[in-house]
Amino acid sequence: MPLDGAAGAPLFRHILFPSDGSDISERAARSAVTLARSLGARLTALHVIPPYLPPVPDLMGAYTYAMTEEEYERAVKAEAEQILGTVSELAREANVPCDTVSIVSSAPWDAIIRTAGERACDAIVMASHGRKGLSGLILGSETTKVLTHCAIPVLVTR
Repeated sequence: MPLDGAAGAPLFRHILFPSDGSDISERAARSAVTLARSLGARLTALHVIPPYLPPVPDLMGAYTYAMTEEEYERAVKAEAEQILGTVSELAREANVPCDTVSIVSSAPWDAIIRTAGERACDAIVMASHGRKGLSGLILGSETTKVLTHCAIPVLVTR
Protein backbone atom coordinates (compact mmCIF):
# COMPACT_ATOMS: atom_id res chain seq x y z
CA MET A 1 0.00 0.00 0.00
CA PRO A 2 1.61 3.30 -1.07
CA LEU A 3 2.20 5.97 1.54
CA ASP A 4 0.42 9.16 0.61
CA GLY A 5 1.06 12.79 1.39
CA ALA A 6 -1.39 15.65 1.05
CA ALA A 7 -4.29 15.17 -1.36
CA GLY A 8 -3.37 11.52 -1.96
CA ALA A 9 -0.12 12.33 -3.80
CA PRO A 10 2.79 9.97 -3.15
CA LEU A 11 4.78 10.96 -0.09
CA PHE A 12 8.06 10.97 -2.05
CA ARG A 13 8.51 10.81 -5.81
CA HIS A 14 12.29 10.96 -6.18
CA ILE A 15 14.74 9.54 -3.64
CA LEU A 16 18.47 10.19 -3.60
CA PHE A 17 20.63 7.35 -2.33
CA PRO A 18 24.31 8.17 -1.75
CA SER A 19 26.61 5.16 -1.43
CA ASP A 20 30.24 4.74 -0.47
CA GLY A 21 30.22 1.07 -1.40
CA SER A 22 30.51 -0.22 2.18
CA ASP A 23 28.53 -3.19 3.45
CA ILE A 24 26.32 -0.87 5.49
CA SER A 25 25.63 1.24 2.37
CA GLU A 26 24.67 -1.89 0.45
CA ARG A 27 22.16 -2.79 3.18
CA ALA A 28 20.84 0.78 3.07
CA ALA A 29 20.47 0.46 -0.72
CA ARG A 30 18.02 -2.37 -0.16
CA SER A 31 16.00 -0.11 2.15
CA ALA A 32 16.07 2.73 -0.39
CA VAL A 33 14.90 0.45 -3.19
CA THR A 34 12.16 -1.07 -1.02
CA LEU A 35 10.93 2.39 -0.02
CA ALA A 36 11.00 3.64 -3.61
CA ARG A 37 9.10 0.58 -4.81
CA SER A 38 6.44 0.95 -2.09
CA LEU A 39 5.94 4.63 -2.97
CA GLY A 40 6.13 4.26 -6.73
CA ALA A 41 9.11 6.63 -6.60
CA ARG A 42 12.23 6.76 -8.70
CA LEU A 43 15.74 6.53 -7.32
CA THR A 44 18.99 8.33 -8.05
CA ALA A 45 22.11 6.58 -6.79
CA LEU A 46 25.09 8.82 -6.06
CA HIS A 47 28.74 8.07 -5.42
CA VAL A 48 31.00 10.92 -4.31
CA ILE A 49 34.61 10.54 -5.37
CA PRO A 50 37.36 12.22 -3.34
CA PRO A 51 39.56 14.49 -5.47
CA TYR A 52 43.04 13.41 -6.43
CA LEU A 53 45.65 14.73 -4.03
CA PRO A 54 49.03 15.31 -5.62
CA PRO A 55 51.99 13.89 -3.74
CA VAL A 56 53.73 16.04 -1.19
CA PRO A 57 57.41 15.76 -0.30
CA ASP A 58 58.39 13.66 2.69
CA LEU A 59 60.78 14.90 5.37
CA MET A 60 63.78 14.31 3.10
CA GLY A 61 62.24 16.26 0.20
CA ALA A 62 61.57 13.16 -1.90
CA TYR A 63 58.19 12.48 -3.46
CA THR A 64 56.41 9.16 -3.11
CA TYR A 65 53.91 8.41 -5.85
CA ALA A 66 51.25 5.91 -4.91
CA MET A 67 49.63 6.39 -8.31
CA THR A 68 49.48 9.00 -11.01
CA GLU A 69 46.45 11.21 -11.46
CA GLU A 70 45.44 9.22 -14.55
CA GLU A 71 45.74 5.93 -12.67
CA TYR A 72 43.70 7.40 -9.82
CA GLU A 73 40.96 8.61 -12.18
CA ARG A 74 40.74 5.17 -13.82
CA ALA A 75 40.60 3.42 -10.43
CA VAL A 76 37.93 5.66 -8.90
CA LYS A 77 35.84 5.58 -12.08
CA ALA A 78 35.88 1.77 -12.02
CA GLU A 79 35.01 1.76 -8.32
CA ALA A 80 32.13 4.20 -8.87
CA GLU A 81 30.76 2.07 -11.72
CA GLN A 82 30.87 -1.02 -9.50
CA ILE A 83 29.19 0.70 -6.54
CA LEU A 84 26.49 2.35 -8.64
CA GLY A 85 26.02 -0.83 -10.67
CA THR A 86 25.15 -2.72 -7.50
CA VAL A 87 22.45 -0.19 -6.58
CA SER A 88 21.19 -0.01 -10.14
CA GLU A 89 20.86 -3.79 -10.28
CA LEU A 90 18.90 -3.89 -7.01
CA ALA A 91 16.55 -1.24 -8.41
CA ARG A 92 16.19 -3.07 -11.73
CA GLU A 93 15.27 -6.29 -9.93
CA ALA A 94 12.60 -4.39 -7.98
CA ASN A 95 11.34 -2.61 -11.11
CA VAL A 96 12.31 0.80 -9.68
CA PRO A 97 13.51 3.46 -12.13
CA CYS A 98 17.08 4.37 -11.19
CA ASP A 99 19.59 6.90 -12.48
CA THR A 100 23.21 6.92 -11.37
CA VAL A 101 25.64 9.77 -10.94
CA SER A 102 29.17 10.11 -9.62
CA ILE A 103 30.80 13.43 -8.80
CA VAL A 104 34.13 14.56 -7.42
CA SER A 105 34.04 16.47 -4.15
CA SER A 106 36.11 16.85 -1.01
CA ALA A 107 32.89 17.46 0.97
CA PRO A 108 30.56 14.48 0.41
CA TRP A 109 27.78 15.94 2.58
CA ASP A 110 27.67 19.07 0.43
CA ALA A 111 27.75 17.05 -2.79
CA ILE A 112 24.83 14.96 -1.52
CA ILE A 113 22.71 18.01 -0.71
CA ARG A 114 23.63 19.77 -3.98
CA THR A 115 22.81 16.67 -6.02
CA ALA A 116 19.46 16.30 -4.27
CA GLY A 117 18.62 19.89 -5.20
CA GLU A 118 19.92 19.68 -8.78
CA ARG A 119 18.00 16.45 -9.40
CA ALA A 120 14.80 17.66 -7.65
CA CYS A 121 14.87 14.84 -5.10
CA ASP A 122 12.33 15.13 -2.31
CA ALA A 123 14.01 12.71 0.11
CA ILE A 124 17.40 11.16 0.85
CA VAL A 125 17.99 7.66 2.17
CA MET A 126 21.50 7.08 3.47
CA ALA A 127 23.50 4.86 5.78
CA SER A 128 25.17 5.88 8.99
CA HIS A 129 28.33 4.12 10.05
CA GLY A 130 27.49 4.94 13.64
CA ARG A 131 30.89 6.26 14.68
CA LYS A 132 30.77 7.45 18.25
CA GLY A 133 33.06 9.06 20.75
CA LEU A 134 36.40 10.44 19.68
CA SER A 135 36.41 8.82 16.23
CA GLY A 136 33.01 10.37 15.48
CA LEU A 137 34.21 13.74 16.69
CA ILE A 138 37.50 13.66 14.80
CA LEU A 139 36.27 12.02 11.61
CA GLY A 140 32.97 13.83 11.66
CA SER A 141 29.90 12.32 10.16
CA GLU A 142 28.78 12.98 6.63
CA THR A 143 25.33 11.80 7.71
CA THR A 144 25.23 14.30 10.58
CA LYS A 145 26.29 17.09 8.23
CA VAL A 146 23.56 16.15 5.74
CA LEU A 147 20.99 16.06 8.55
CA THR A 148 22.18 19.43 9.85
CA HIS A 149 22.18 21.27 6.52
CA CYS A 150 19.52 19.54 4.42
CA ALA A 151 16.06 21.01 3.87
CA ILE A 152 14.40 17.79 2.66
CA PRO A 153 13.61 14.65 4.67
CA VAL A 154 16.52 12.28 5.32
CA LEU A 155 16.00 8.65 6.31
CA VAL A 156 19.08 7.22 8.03
CA THR A 157 19.63 3.46 8.17
CA ARG A 158 22.17 1.34 10.02
